[in-house]
Amino acid sequence: MSTEKEASYKTINSYSTLNDFTEKTKNIWMVFHGMGYLSNYFIRYFSELNPEENYIIAPQAPSKYYQDKAFKYVGASWLTRENTKTEIQNVLRYVDEVFKKETSKAMPKLIVLGYSQGVSIATRWVASRKIQCDTLILHSGGIPNELKPSDFEFLKQSTSVIYSYGDKDQYITEARKTEEQLKGSKLFKDRLNIEVFDGVHEVNKEFLMRISKES
Repeated sequence: MSTEKEASYKTINSYSTLNDFTEKTKNIWMVFHGMGYLSNYFIRYFSELNPEENYIIAPQAPSKYYQDKAFKYVGASWLTRENTKTEIQNVLRYVDEVFKKETSKAMPKLIVLGYSQGVSIATRWVASRKIQCDTLILHSGGIPNELKPSDFEFLKQSTSVIYSYGDKDQYITEARKTEEQLKGSKLFKDRLNIEVFDGVHEVNKEFLMRISKES
């Protein structure tokens, strides 16, 4: 009979940054990519933001895999249904270290963004670590079912929460739209804003540009 056990060990994972963190920086972005991305590719979506005012930090999902039969393209995933509770804690501890390493200076405004699968990590990290962000963006992804309104009561009243998705997103059905909107309204109440853009399941760069100027 087989027995599944656990072992604890130290691991190292990469992450990507864009621009420089200086006294001119107005916005710090913690951005969590979707399944199939690598952080160094995902961060390019933020390359058109004002480089003096925006510093972007993109953690890297730990589980890498080949996306094609030719073993040429590599992607990554944050979580699967296998051993999820333990993997969540592993990922969150890694994100803590990235955030600690990159934000030792006085903090300007903090924007936390999750895209697609990254929404699950962004929301869990903010909720479990009580991260006081100024803007929380849930971009084209699902909110974890275990989160409760009490998990976000610590947020400042001024914190803006935006749920954004494309009107032609092939992964978001009408039922899914309703479910996520109801879930978001329950969790975030009046601070939730829903924004629908003209597009498919992709990062909306125009939206990112607007948020960077509003923050």
